[in-house]
Amino acid sequence: MAFNANSSQQAMSEINVTPLVDVMLVLLVIFIVTAPLLMQAVPVNLPKAGAAAPLQKTRSVQVSIDAKGLVYLDQRPIHAESLEPELKRLKAESDLSVQLHADEAVPYGRVAQVMAIASRAGVSKMAFVTVPR
Repeated sequence: MAFNANSSQQAMSEINVTPLVDVMLVLLVIFIVTAPLLMQAVPVNLPKAGAAAPLQKTRSVQVSIDAKGLVYLDQRPIHAESLEPELKRLKAESDLSVQLHADEAVPYGRVAQVMAIASRAGVSKMAFVTVPR
C-alpha cells in the first residue's frame, strides 16, 4: 500500500483473493492425496451363479368378522364351514396372506375359531388389522 500525499484517506474497496486461492490449492492437494486411499478395496473373486427361481406372488385376502359374528371373505358373506375350502383354493393358486378384521365386540372364541380355520387351510401369514387411537 503506497502512501500518496495528495490522496484522500479512503478505504480500499478491492478484495484480496490470494488467501482464497491458497486455501483452495491446499484443499485440492489434500483431496488428491486422500482420494486413492479411499478407493482401496479387498480384491475378491465372486462365484458365478445361475438365475434364481422367481418368487411366488403373494395374494392378500381380508377375512372380516362383524359384531354379530358373521364372517366375510373380501367383503362377501361366507359361511364358516365353507371358509376353509375357499382359503385352501386360494392358497393353491398363490401364496396367501390373510388380514383379519374383527369387530371389538366379537368374543375372542369366535376370532380363535376363524384363526384355526385359516391355520387348517394352510395359511401361514396372518395379520390383525386395528385402528390407532
